[in-house]
Amino acid sequence: PPPRPAPYSLPFQLRPIVASTALRSDSSFASYENARAQPGFAVVSSLAGSLRIPGTGDKPGTGLAPLLKLTVVNDSPPGTATGGFAFVNPLVGASYALSLGSGWRASGSLGVTIPVGMGGGNTPDKGALDARTVGPIARADMDNSLFAVNDLAIIPGIDLAYVAHGFTAQIEATLFQLERVRGAAAQLEASKTNLTAGFHAGYFFIPNLSFGAEVRYQRWLNAPIAVDNDKPGTSVDMVSLGFGPRLHLQVGSVWLRPGVAFTRGFDHPMTSPGNYNVVQLDVPVVF
Repeated sequence: PPPRPAPYSLPFQLRPIVASTALRSDSSFASYENARAQPGFAVVSSLAGSLRIPGTGDKPGTGLAPLLKLTVVNDSPPGTATGGFAFVNPLVGASYALSLGSGWRASGSLGVTIPVGMGGGNTPDKGALDARTVGPIARADMDNSLFAVNDLAIIPGIDLAYVAHGFTAQIEATLFQLERVRGAAAQLEASKTNLTAGFHAGYFFIPNLSFGAEVRYQRWLNAPIAVDNDKPGTSVDMVSLGFGPRLHLQVGSVWLRPGVAFTRGFDHPMTSPGNYNVVQLDVPVVF
């Protein structure tokens, strides 16, 4: 049999740098406040599936893997504000993973969002609009395009990682080009451009337990009008930190890699007035 690959510390919000057939349940639970320090609570849950195409890579974890991701968000806002639920834009795409040798790995990805999410159009439902407005903050602004339900987004990205000796270091950059396809009366900007980047470091203390931490950065290159006008609760960029443990359990030929992470932001609206505290429960099942 081929040698077993070095253990890989799977990031919490960056993309996996390995191609795999997997199902992944990922939920973020965010507590936050309004300007009066009244509490609110939001949940963003997604289910993603990927399929590694046999014969497209010459080493374990390499090759082509198409992806489908479905996401919902529910918000219970502070005070008497209107909360609600929204199914936001699905994401379809694919990534191609490479082994560069000596522990180095790379991958490229391309995704597209389908603009069918709730809370959009010229007369959006207030509850769904609230939910899909809070949702991006609960995800540290790393998944903005999913919640931009009036827009079709083209999403290219690249990743580079070093994986060896129980240690993982991974960097990532992603560009989001969003083009409005509906809701012109409610959303004045016709296009937006967003950039996200991140660095993940993880280490295996024992074969079944790793600990990871990642710094994430988001910046609008072509911002929404609300951001350009410094509307309260918006920001041109966002820095956040997430960290936590992850288990790696083999059941037959299937790997379960459940992890939990805590996230804090260093910019508003995650800091002020929101005071967001986010706990992420991530459960990948790799076949």
